[in-house]
Amino acid sequence: MAFELTEKYVASTIDHAILKPEFTREDVDRELDIAAEWGVFSVCVRPSDVAYAVSRLEGSGVAVGTVIGFPHGTTSTAAKVAELRQAKADGAVEFDMVVHIGGLLGGEDQRVEDDIRAVVEAAEGSVTKVILETSFLDDEQIARGSRLSEAAGATFVKTSTGFAGGGATVPHVTLMRETVSPAVQVKASGGVRGLDTAIAMFEAGATRLGTSASATILGELRTRLAGGEATTAEDSSSY
Repeated sequence: MAFELTEKYVASTIDHAILKPEFTREDVDRELDIAAEWGVFSVCVRPSDVAYAVSRLEGSGVAVGTVIGFPHGTTSTAAKVAELRQAKADGAVEFDMVVHIGGLLGGEDQRVEDDIRAVVEAAEGSVTKVILETSFLDDEQIARGSRLSEAAGATFVKTSTGFAGGGATVPHVTLMRETVSPAVQVKASGGVRGLDTAIAMFEAGATRLGTSASATILGELRTRLAGGEATTAEDSSSY
């Protein structure tokens, strides 16, 4: 299905990442301002920044999400659930959890599925995204992690944290899209730093992008549109 790449559409797919551990409050403010200026769908902030981001972005139309068990996924299930509940109380509306990577690599499917399900249930209907950290996985493990995420009730499967090397690739996004049903969406995250990469991820089936390069991507699109370049791409997703 063809779709038109408008600035409004691309902005509506972006979760602007504000996750670097070294960021000061001044850095966070700068990134929140970028998100509000470009009208992205949401910011994805560190858990300790959720309440502040919610307050600062009030009235902007930008939602606030956060990460759970980030970046390694190895905190206990109870800790992930507690982290989500606190973040939800602070005002976050979307939650990107890291899968138990070692469990997935080790074939502990029930452990992995139970961990995801506990977080999904704690979210009580809010959007949950499961980060598989695809740079550590082969195709079989990516497909299996995607199926386990869907079985546990997740809203999205997501490629990467951006902190483990590698990042989203077209083959991995395509594999994830082909593995899960239309009820589950795919988020491409890690290394999505320019418009052409973003377009490639859409064509592979991603409906959400995790990136800290929102201004670059949307600025490139604005320039391209002003120059009258073609902005139609093929959407390989089935919804």
